[in-house]
Amino acid sequence: MLAKRIIACLDVKDNQTVKGVSFENLRYAGDPVELGKAYSEQGIDELVYLDITATNEGRKQIYSLVENVAKNLSIPFTIGGGISSIEDAENLLIHGADKISVNSSAVRTPSLVSDLAKKFGSQFVVVAIDAKTINGNWIVHTHGGKRPTDKELFSWAKEIQDRGAGEILFTSMDHDGHQQGFANQALRQMSEMLSIPVIASGGAGEMKDFKDVFTVGKADAALAASIFHFGKIKIPDLKNYLFNEGINVRLN
Repeated sequence: MLAKRIIACLDVKDNQTVKGVSFENLRYAGDPVELGKAYSEQGIDELVYLDITATNEGRKQIYSLVENVAKNLSIPFTIGGGISSIEDAENLLIHGADKISVNSSAVRTPSLVSDLAKKFGSQFVVVAIDAKTINGNWIVHTHGGKRPTDKELFSWAKEIQDRGAGEILFTSMDHDGHQQGFANQALRQMSEMLSIPVIASGGAGEMKDFKDVFTVGKADAALAASIFHFGKIKIPDLKNYLFNEGINVRLN
């Protein structure tokens, strides 16, 4: 059985790491490269950097950030935000990214997922899905969670798997930043429906939440931000806890 992965997410705005609650009320959490280095030293498995204003501002990625991360870190990292073409993805690959994450552009042009997978391979393509419940249904949102779409979470997840995505990063906007646990029932439904890995995001507050997301939610990886950025949970402590609870994780 593959080891479950612990991933730290760094939302980047104005070259600084930020974190909010349900995608609002952002506060600064530090330098993204220095934070990434610290997490790497603590034993994090992967990092995800999301340029959270690139899409809304209609601009491209900050290539200098990608270069600095690649120079200073040896663990895999994914970059997302503002990627809308093969050329964008190729430039990020050239500058050192291991994987790219698309969200709004995939919803707008689903064939982009297929094109990216054909060009670079599925392992390079992560599709992020931000969704919240509206009238009992999980509705996909774009542009940093600001725009609801006509897409439903599970049918969209199946479509992007069929189009060649290598992984899905699902963030529950209802749970994001609240530190009350992940959206485990939705995650379990998605994980049982799909054959590609599902990364859980949104809601981590204590170590047991990670155990639950792997056992109840059936996620392949769990991503968190606030609890790592502000020191609530130390990564070595989390991994030791999970190991002692019978979860297969990589220990340093």
